[in-house]
Amino acid sequence: MTPGFIVIRDTTQAAAIPRGAVVAMGNFDGVHLGHRAVIAAALGMGRTHGRPALALTFEPHPRRFFSPNTPQFRLTDEAAKLRLLAGTGLAGAVVMTFDKVRAETTAQDFIYHHLVGRLGISGIAVGYDFHFGKGRVGSPSLLVNEAPRLGIEVDVQPHVDIAERPVSSSAIRMALAEGLIADATAMLGGPWFVSGEVIHGEKRGRDLGYPTANIRLDKNCGLNHGIYAVRVGRGTERIDGVASFGRRPTFDNGAPLLEVFLFDFDGDLYGQTLDVAFIGFIREELKFDSVQALVAQMDDDQARARAALAAAPGAFPKLGVVD
Repeated sequence: MTPGFIVIRDTTQAAAIPRGAVVAMGNFDGVHLGHRAVIAAALGMGRTHGRPALALTFEPHPRRFFSPNTPQFRLTDEAAKLRLLAGTGLAGAVVMTFDKVRAETTAQDFIYHHLVGRLGISGIAVGYDFHFGKGRVGSPSLLVNEAPRLGIEVDVQPHVDIAERPVSSSAIRMALAEGLIADATAMLGGPWFVSGEVIHGEKRGRDLGYPTANIRLDKNCGLNHGIYAVRVGRGTERIDGVASFGRRPTFDNGAPLLEVFLFDFDGDLYGQTLDVAFIGFIREELKFDSVQALVAQMDDDQARARAALAAAPGAFPKLGVVD
């Protein structure tokens, strides 16, 4: 974990912004391997010149501003993204509000007034396909061209491939939508995770011998409905388990809910916030003709989940502490 990870926002006073920092700029949804290459470049640049390295990102995600009525499956909300960024070794993050004013800011104004003027950066790392400014005119090549007159260093990272396929947030969303947890994990560089507060449910799991911690995920979560091997974080504690995400077709076919059965655990979790990391996909969600058939399948699910987790000891996203 990175001690002292700071978050700089639009309202942060200029005196609190470290001048001369290096920034890794991007939306960083998921903080996947492509993002991590940009972050590594910024960290290297910072070490070379004795400067702190920060992430520069935007909230809400620009897609939400430009397409407010289109459902957006985010891999990481703002809090999760910052925790992942804090786990990379960065000194902090600059979170810029993406609104109408930001969308209308020209690329040149963004570079001169925000990057150089307000933040006073000494260097910047970006991915090969990152664009910014009004009309997405800002590009890596524009930064490279402007760098000499601004006296800043620019590092443009190429795409990262796995099995000859480019790593991207959209590719990870597609993998999760198909239950391809191993593919998503490979592109992320670690397990995908969600965080949420444990809420009261129908208590059916308790009656079946499988009491669950229930978490309501974002309504736009595109994770495939099914059964998963999971590793749960409660603070620094890690607890293995098996989870169902879906509509419970055997019972009520209701709103999607994440239901987590923790192995060898006995305690009250209501109101607590858990991190749930998805380690393996067990099977699709199914409708059963009887409760007995469901319980028999749950017994098998538990055994398969235990085996998957035993094969991935310690697998969990590297999260930092955000001040």
